[in-house]
Amino acid sequence: MEQQVDMLIEPAREFLHQVAHLLPRLGVAVIVLVAGWLLARFARFAVTRGLRAINFNVLTERAGLDGFLKQGGIEVDTVGILGLLVYWLVILAALFIAASGLELTQVTDLLGRVMLFLPRVIIAVLILAFGSYFARFIGISVTTYCKNVGIRDGELLGRLAQYLVLGFIMLISLEHLGVGGDIIRLTFLIVLGGVVLALALAFGIGGQRWAAELLERWWPRRPEDK
Repeated sequence: MEQQVDMLIEPAREFLHQVAHLLPRLGVAVIVLVAGWLLARFARFAVTRGLRAINFNVLTERAGLDGFLKQGGIEVDTVGILGLLVYWLVILAALFIAASGLELTQVTDLLGRVMLFLPRVIIAVLILAFGSYFARFIGISVTTYCKNVGIRDGELLGRLAQYLVLGFIMLISLEHLGVGGDIIRLTFLIVLGGVVLALALAFGIGGQRWAAELLERWWPRRPEDK
């Protein structure tokens, strides 16, 4: 009889033992999550205020990133997105520590992969921000140079140079994220090669007169050369 009672009580005893062993670690996990949430809010505030203090938002606005986000219906600017990414990075770090304390191996593996990906997203956004500003600078420089030397359609050439640089910057950002890899690189090269080939055919076969007029507009001959 006593043996049967012990057999019935043993599962409950084992369950209580596991609960007693889990409760302290669960309490520590809750403390880590709360501390991580507070630290994440502070990190987001510090990052956004720091970037605005160095006028990084002015750079992204002039680069056209903030306008692009507004056209897509996103009210947060680039600085806000960076702050949000830092916020979630700290939150994921707190979740990773809490899950490690609770010995949740599969959860920690998943959180570890996401944590390693988020810094790459932050760097990709920074590359895109500075690269877009540089592309705009190149476009303005080409337009100004064309106007100074008397080449017509300088604005068109400036925009073309800006879009080419911007496409190259986007390629670098995507490659840094590990998205597409060789496929995106080959696609960009194929599109660029197609544009060059189309222009070559237009100049060499079907658009000789148009090409001559275009060259005359860009580089007009002097009277003594005619």
